[in-house]
Amino acid sequence: MAGIISKYKMGTLTKMDISKVSLNNQYQVNISGITADLEFYLRQLYNLPEQYSSGKDIGIMCSDATLPTSSFATAEVKDNYQGINQQFAHSRLYIDSDFTFYVDTNYNTLKFFEGWMDYVAGDDNFKSVDRGDGNNYYRRFNYPMGRDGKVGYKSDNLMITKFERSNGVGEVTESAEISYKFINAFPKGMTSMPVQYGNADLLKVNVQFAYDRYIVV
Repeated sequence: MAGIISKYKMGTLTKMDISKVSLNNQYQVNISGITADLEFYLRQLYNLPEQYSSGKDIGIMCSDATLPTSSFATAEVKDNYQGINQQFAHSRLYIDSDFTFYVDTNYNTLKFFEGWMDYVAGDDNFKSVDRGDGNNYYRRFNYPMGRDGKVGYKSDNLMITKFERSNGVGEVTESAEISYKFINAFPKGMTSMPVQYGNADLLKVNVQFAYDRYIVV
């Protein structure tokens, strides 16, 4: 009896196209929209080439990512109806997203995020000869975003695209993908990267991104 029900259920799911589930290893991350001032900072301080200082090649190095999600903050209202408590949404809360990137042998990936966070914090490494080693070192945080979009630490185009392969030769159709665009994103934190003797493994850095909101493109 159980076998009959199972076959019937699978047949129904196949007809409804629900049995074609999405795979989690087909995606692409793109980082762009870096302000001109931030890009200049990364080039001058960390000597990053253009494809890294602009974020162009950083997305290719992404090994793990999380699709964004959100929730609602609610307020509870009582006594509108006797014995019933109601909840109403008043704010939409966006959850920080985690991205993991491979670190190349020139450490350009690591320098990119270290430099980005230095810029956020306003580390005055250009004017300080001691590069932060002295007792007189100070910080003055930069503005999130200028009106002209040339100054600030937020990126207006961090995007992750989840796609599917339509056939065995690897072609992807336009309808078989969904893209999330992060508005005003910036690295909020980086997790520690353990190094140790023993069996070699790929070095990765995990970056937590904060953002104002996201839209489905």
